[in-house]
Amino acid sequence: MGWLDRVNDQVDVLTRARALQEASRSAEAMVALDRVIRTTDDPYARADALVQRLSALLNLGRTAEYTRAIEEASKAVQDLSEPYLHGHLFGLAALAAHHQGALDRCVTHLVRASRALGAVEDPDRDTAWAWHDLAMAYSYLSFHGYALSAIERARQLGMAAGIPEETFAAPGIRLRNAVALDHNGDSDGCLRVLRDIDSDLARFLRAGGAGRIRPSSLAAYGYSAARRAALGELPQSGPGTDAVTLLGHGGDSARARDMRQLGEVCLAIAEGRAAEAVARLDGATVASETLGAAEPARLRSLALARTGDHAAAHRADRHAFRLAAQRNDRLRDVYVDGIAARIDHEEMRREAARYEGEALTDPLTGLPNRRRLERYIAAMVQRGEQAVIGVCDLNGFKAVNTRHGHHSGDLVLQRVAGVINRVMRRGDVVVRYGGDEFVVVLPGTTMEEAAEVGRRIAAAVRAEDWESLVPGTPVGVSVGFAEVTGSGAALREALRDAFHVADREMLRAKSRPHAS
Repeated sequence: MGWLDRVNDQVDVLTRARALQEASRSAEAMVALDRVIRTTDDPYARADALVQRLSALLNLGRTAEYTRAIEEASKAVQDLSEPYLHGHLFGLAALAAHHQGALDRCVTHLVRASRALGAVEDPDRDTAWAWHDLAMAYSYLSFHGYALSAIERARQLGMAAGIPEETFAAPGIRLRNAVALDHNGDSDGCLRVLRDIDSDLARFLRAGGAGRIRPSSLAAYGYSAARRAALGELPQSGPGTDAVTLLGHGGDSARARDMRQLGEVCLAIAEGRAAEAVARLDGATVASETLGAAEPARLRSLALARTGDHAAAHRADRHAFRLAAQRNDRLRDVYVDGIAARIDHEEMRREAARYEGEALTDPLTGLPNRRRLERYIAAMVQRGEQAVIGVCDLNGFKAVNTRHGHHSGDLVLQRVAGVINRVMRRGDVVVRYGGDEFVVVLPGTTMEEAAEVGRRIAAAVRAEDWESLVPGTPVGVSVGFAEVTGSGAALREALRDAFHVADREMLRAKSRPHAS
């Protein structure tokens, strides 16, 4: 029995929404899914619609809506004993966490998704799509080996369910693998993978499978051809394999739009229009997960080399290498922390209950909100624990809203939330307190250790590429800390006093000329 056999209402609408998303028409799918959510009384139909809706939001790149969508889908799914549904939701939640910069949370969701999907007793075409989405999440996080294994699982399940091979050929996953090789200095390895991708497209076209290839996959095939050309290897162009035509596909996919922008840069490099390529890069706004944070820098290096400015090309190449290495270091740190080893089903249930409810989460950043902070502090009082409290306030945020608008301001807050979360130690708590103010709670910490945490926060925020996100309005952070001193019944008052002291210290730091 497949998943949709359990659904008793509006199955045709849910099936059509799937088909629309497969055709990169996620905006249309959203309209149908919202109608199901409003009108159905069937818990299975509602859960399926909410999980599909999260997928559509990811395809459309509507980052600010991820947190609320995850919470609504989680609430609908939690009481349904269906491993496929849990696995698909965790895979999508991993993608959302990655977009939000919450790497630890992202990898946690990946582990949960893999376990849940592995427990599906009667896998069907929907399970195949869940493995596909999990493979995409692995790929965006640069876990290329895991991604290739997951997409192979999706391909096998898909073929058993009658899904054409072309559907799960996954050119985007192999494309990210290829450019990652190039970012780390293995251009020959990159070209080998790109040739394989282009050969697959030619094979599918010869077999008459052009109409079965997803539009977003066509865009990836286009970028593969353009990237080969940028590296100096012009692929043979025939009917259906022209890079410009292929890059025009992708529907409303945000990732296809990114590949279109960078693909035009690649073609300009290949055709000797290096100055135009650099200008296009200067105006491009692409998400780092589409092809890796290092891809624009690597393309800049190739373009500058074509202009003859080899010194600048070398600097851009080193920058690309550092970005790629930084990514690998962060991923290694996550696994050193033993995420996979720490997670079991009991912990999953405890964590789900602990963070349950929209009322405890800031919908923009995904961080705990003020109410969650109050509950956390109340629990600290009850346990008799002590801590250091820090207040973080952004510098330059008013200028961002004034010059670029509140949407850009929201993007800055999301990125800052991810940055602060990333540099925290295990056991520390980060809260969005309100506006552009964040609060950190550091249990069992000295003021000296807290000062080091504050330096890490300030340095990490300062190191972000604000110029590409909000040009001309750099963002910094001022941090103030205070130690909580007290015990027993007096601790609650001590926590309140410490918060006021930390707030004053933050304002003092903000007033210093060297604050950043």
